[in-house]
Amino acid sequence: MKVLVSDSLSEKGVAVLEKEKGIDVTVKTGLSQQELIKEIVKYDALIVRSASKVTAQVIKAAKNLKVIGRAGVGLDNVDIKAATEKGIIVMNSPGANTISTAEHAIGLLFAVARLIPQAYQSMQKGLWEKKKFTGVEINGKTLGVIGLGRIGLEVARRAKGFGMKTIAYDPFISKEKADAFRIELVKLKDIFAQADFITVHTPLTNKTRHIIDAKAISEMKDGVRIINCARGGIVDEKALYDALKSKKVAGAALDVFEKEPPQDNPLLTLQDVVVTPHLGASTVEGQVGVAIEIAQQVVDALKGKILRNAVNVPSVDPEVYEILRPYINFAEDLGHFESQMSSGRIKSVKLRYSGEVIKHNLTPVTVALLKGLLEPILKETVNYVNASLVARERDIKVSETKSSDTGEFANLIEVTVETDKGAVSAAGTVFSHRDARLVHIDDFRVDVMARDIMLICIHKDTPGVVGKIGTILGRHKINIAAMSLGRRKRGGRELTILNIDSPVAPQVLRNLKKIKEMKEVKVVKL
Repeated sequence: MKVLVSDSLSEKGVAVLEKEKGIDVTVKTGLSQQELIKEIVKYDALIVRSASKVTAQVIKAAKNLKVIGRAGVGLDNVDIKAATEKGIIVMNSPGANTISTAEHAIGLLFAVARLIPQAYQSMQKGLWEKKKFTGVEINGKTLGVIGLGRIGLEVARRAKGFGMKTIAYDPFISKEKADAFRIELVKLKDIFAQADFITVHTPLTNKTRHIIDAKAISEMKDGVRIINCARGGIVDEKALYDALKSKKVAGAALDVFEKEPPQDNPLLTLQDVVVTPHLGASTVEGQVGVAIEIAQQVVDALKGKILRNAVNVPSVDPEVYEILRPYINFAEDLGHFESQMSSGRIKSVKLRYSGEVIKHNLTPVTVALLKGLLEPILKETVNYVNASLVARERDIKVSETKSSDTGEFANLIEVTVETDKGAVSAAGTVFSHRDARLVHIDDFRVDVMARDIMLICIHKDTPGVVGKIGTILGRHKINIAAMSLGRRKRGGRELTILNIDSPVAPQVLRNLKKIKEMKEVKVVKL
């Protein structure tokens, strides 16, 4: 079997591949897109970092490709959907560079507190500007950590060692878990109000994009310092620039940017900003760790062993997988649906399986649902292998019941997600092993395709409301592919679900919410 390494990879990772019998390794870096398309034809596996773009065109050209391995966390450069459709396993190595990234965040914290890079640049020019670079101590200061995953937790633990008071916001971590590490779990607004330093450690999602914007900064303490070692886009760079200019924010330390490289970025012109070129994971140990980890994972995948950190396929026997695949795919979509419909910290997930499907081991289906539920929150750090573990780490109680009673449907998957703000239930089935349908949302009876973009409106059951919704969508040239209505009783609350062909702009949502009968509007993307 042939393995292509198309990006720079530690020699120790390559050595893991080379020592395996029956595996032939080729290292070719710096390939253009067209060169990669031509080259990929003869390989069974591809290992990349961030430089190679594994597009749908590359995947289409791959005749023998079985696995794509990303040395690191981010998978923005891999078309996972195209790979999945072609049956190619995609995996990453999310855990090996945790310490490297956490230490870099701590390094940036010190650098922005004491203006170390600026002082160094001054001395390089032959100057001795001692009074100009007066910094602040971090001892006794409050550090606000947004995102208490692996990296955020390591940063918080280290900060405590430097005498900082550590508070954290993570709506998906239980208070008990935070208490175990003596970290105070608070609301996001409390981070803004109390923290002297704020560091972000979340994936980039629709919910976290610009989580630090002009409004958030206005709620922060004067002289706050902001650190971003996570993803570009979490911090609104224009808002940050304005706040630095006005001195509302005393300093910022950035390792990531909305556009990389950050050419002509005005933040780079400010003296109160410390920047590094996306170096969070760039240590000798970190790079060796991800290289060895992904190399061993690819070897295991090629040899039919247990899959680790696979993001698009569960570990299950091929014969069983073919039977369960439509239910696995639907369960993941159902998890995505529940994640976007619910709000607050997830406390429990209750699943009920009914019908013929209970003849099989449904663990892969449950895992797929958990992956779908957590993925909008945690992005590529959650996968089919670790979804159950991630749920346990966040004290999410998962229960599963089965019934042979088929009721109206040959098979039915029901799920209730309870959060600290309420519960959301949904149920669905798969017709003819491919047509996935939602049939219940809470206690509304519906019949809607579980796919693409769904506009969900809860409103008073009065004549003309559906027409108003359609008029607003038509005005903005949003085409309706399908529609389903459900109500509890005549004249009560009604649920309208629309499958639509294009995204819904914020202005459209605002217009829909202005309909006087409207109670709630949400957009779900599957």
